[in-house]
Amino acid sequence: MWRQEGHALHLAWQAHTDTVERALAFSPDERLLASGSWDGTIKLWDLEYGALLWTGWHADIVESLAFAPNGQTIASCGDDATIRLWDARSGVNVQTITVQGGTVNCVAWSPDGTQLAGGGFDRCIRVWALQGKQPATCVQTLSGHTHFVVGLAWSPDGA
Repeated sequence: MWRQEGHALHLAWQAHTDTVERALAFSPDERLLASGSWDGTIKLWDLEYGALLWTGWHADIVESLAFAPNGQTIASCGDDATIRLWDARSGVNVQTITVQGGTVNCVAWSPDGTQLAGGGFDRCIRVWALQGKQPATCVQTLSGHTHFVVGLAWSPDGA
């Protein structure tokens, strides 16, 4: 990690055993950084001390990560056709969503944190409703893309 001022190296980690391509996410308070790798691991880092807080696992490559707006949950997705929800504090995998379309390339939380969208190689975007500890419910499938879905974002007003 580099500092903008002076362009100096701030922190460097060597914990993943394979490539970290695009699966990086800062917590809303900017105190934590989640990283995901082709080695199937997710790691959560304390940015003040550079400490590794916990490690989670997918069965295959981790493609994308996103913190919930409240910073309490991290969503990860990957080539194992799952989206996993992690308690940011403890690292416990609190829910696993199996996606019928295969690899999930990207995830994004709605601004209010009540919905999660995922897109993948099947050229669809799926939206799940999240209600506390209840299993996520797919409430919408958006199809019609002509190529893989590799990025997602919600508008700030959630529309």
